[in-house]
Amino acid sequence: MPLNLAIREAIHPARPGWYEEFYATVMNTTMREYEAEVAGYKRKLFSRLDGNVKTVLELGVGTGPNLAYYGGRTSITNVIGVDPNEKMARYAKEAAVAAGFSPEQFKFVHAVGEGLPLPSGSVDAVIGTLVLCSVFDVSSTLKEVQRVLRPGGMFLFVEHVAAPEGDSLRFWQKLLDPLQQLVADGCHLQRDTLSLIEAAQFASVNAERVNVNGISLIAPHVVGSACVS
Repeated sequence: MPLNLAIREAIHPARPGWYEEFYATVMNTTMREYEAEVAGYKRKLFSRLDGNVKTVLELGVGTGPNLAYYGGRTSITNVIGVDPNEKMARYAKEAAVAAGFSPEQFKFVHAVGEGLPLPSGSVDAVIGTLVLCSVFDVSSTLKEVQRVLRPGGMFLFVEHVAAPEGDSLRFWQKLLDPLQQLVADGCHLQRDTLSLIEAAQFASVNAERVNVNGISLIAPHVVGSACVS
């Protein structure tokens, strides 16, 4: 068994097909309000994908909501969407076509962030939005991000994070975290994701903390980029 497949099976063993289909459908139909709230942050962040970016890896591509932000850029000719839920593929492929990518330019890969089936130094940019909250091992995932990035490549991220200590929201996040992991495919409410990114030894990290309106438990976010040397 290939190593990346063994890692996927160990970290994210196959769920029943009905569950993965249900979860993919829910993500495709219930995230529109959230996407509207974060659109401004994403538009600004993804503007960093300049003409030198040709190959993009979407980590936890899901149903493909990010593709529309950079689908019109002629320099980007290859997008790889990685997700542990194979039922996301149909939605992601539809989103890629809607964004202007041809079927040959977008490839869905059934894998996990801790074991990316890609050669080292093979992508110009990695995008991760609402993904580090649910990976099994954030540090291993970030090492894989660094491995597949070419020298000078960048990791762009939008992630919900734990509220500050002492904030009443932090109490509710802690209380509801086990339930969230159960119903939201492993999503954690109280990860200090920015600290983990800063500890991952990127050449540079540039991020800001923001609060996203209308989403209560996951309002605290970090938005930013990290570059490899």
